[in-house]
Amino acid sequence: MARENLRFPPGFLWGAATAAYQIEGAARDDGRTPSIWDTFSHTPGKVLGGDTGDVAVDHYHRWRDDVRLMAGLGLTSYRFSVSWPRVQPTGRGPAVQRGLDFYRRLVDELLAHGIQPMVTLYHWDLPQELEDAFPSGSAAGGGWPERDTAYRFAEYAGIVGEALGDRVEMWSTLNEPWCSAFLGYGSGVHAPGRTDPVAALRAAHHLNLAHGLGAQALREQLPARARIGVSLNPSAVRPLTASAGDLDARRRIDALANRVFTGPMLRGTYDDDLIADTARLTDWSFVQDDDLRITRHPLDFLGINYYAPAVVSAATEDAAAGPRKDGHGASEHSPWPGADEHVSFHRAPGELTAMDWPVDPTGLTDLLLEYTAQAPEVPLYVTENGAAYDDKPGEDGQVHDPDRVRYLHSHIAAVHHAILAGADVRGYFLWSLLDNFEWAYGYSKRFGAVHVDYETQARTPKSSAHWYAKVAASGELPREYVAD
Repeated sequence: MARENLRFPPGFLWGAATAAYQIEGAARDDGRTPSIWDTFSHTPGKVLGGDTGDVAVDHYHRWRDDVRLMAGLGLTSYRFSVSWPRVQPTGRGPAVQRGLDFYRRLVDELLAHGIQPMVTLYHWDLPQELEDAFPSGSAAGGGWPERDTAYRFAEYAGIVGEALGDRVEMWSTLNEPWCSAFLGYGSGVHAPGRTDPVAALRAAHHLNLAHGLGAQALREQLPARARIGVSLNPSAVRPLTASAGDLDARRRIDALANRVFTGPMLRGTYDDDLIADTARLTDWSFVQDDDLRITRHPLDFLGINYYAPAVVSAATEDAAAGPRKDGHGASEHSPWPGADEHVSFHRAPGELTAMDWPVDPTGLTDLLLEYTAQAPEVPLYVTENGAAYDDKPGEDGQVHDPDRVRYLHSHIAAVHHAILAGADVRGYFLWSLLDNFEWAYGYSKRFGAVHVDYETQARTPKSSAHWYAKVAASGELPREYVAD
């Protein structure tokens, strides 16, 4: 007897996600000015192959075709980010209406095709002028380590909220602030490429503050029905063994990967062990009175981005903490301030994606249940999940990617398992809709369900896209993975 499919709740959102700098291109069109990623990608040696997002996949000019593509795949939601320097080129002052008009048109087209938009306000493209600003007289630079940037973000959030609030109901303030803080200002493998552990911690706090201030600014502009959340990339941290040293390594990385954001956002606090672990670097005096009340702005949902778990142990002589061991790029500098001398990272068992990331869907279930326990009143969305593989068109012109289909099947099944165990998960967003500019990896890694020929910009849905369309149309997942 055939076993029944896995059914998802009515109204469950089946979406895909993208980010502005990765897909839009049109880097100098209609008043847009450089972001930190424009500057970073144009700096020799920072991005593989010297690639930039100047053209990306030209979504800025091909958005109508891309929305039709989404509709053809049966997506019920689309998560995209707004380019801050396209809307507010200097990071302060009045908006450029041509930039806002692009997003107005995009949202209208999505709604016309029955696709619910989810707007992410910040997906790493800080206006370069804010990075170059020195409000407190710091000699190191501006950007997220500077408190003023959080207030500039709130102003920007209010501008976008006013422009799109009459038609967009779902809003995410930040995408993966861990990457912005610790890869951008700690290890330097992401823009702006700075390598200062104290700046990374300051940036983390000011991103928390920006989330709270931005959510307040949105509330002032949006109707009551609107929902405001944030998309984090919490790490499913696992100790290598049950030894005291390995358990302490897990605690340290959990503090820096997870609780540095969920503490202020969910509980209005920075945990004592995080403060103690980083005490040799900073006294945290950049946290001012009333900040933690602001960071704890009520969440209407929490977005979880997941790719792979982290396996850690107490530091060993042949494996020290740092980005070469934890899947976040090659650098002499660590993104883990306060943990460098205490923690080693280890590769999880199992098959690997083209990013050399292990495939382990149990980490996604674990995270969904963990955050259900931490904030049972807050609905969850999987706002990113996907895998890069070496996809190429076959002789028939089609792109067959059975590894991605297998990956998606196992991870969507992991979401279903979490729902059965009591998690209030209301949607899943595939990363990504399109092959695109993959940050420091340039165009060498393909995460898209839709293949893009970067020479011609031709779009070809892969077999994973057609498979996902069937799941979205039925709201059901086959219980067993079956290869094409």
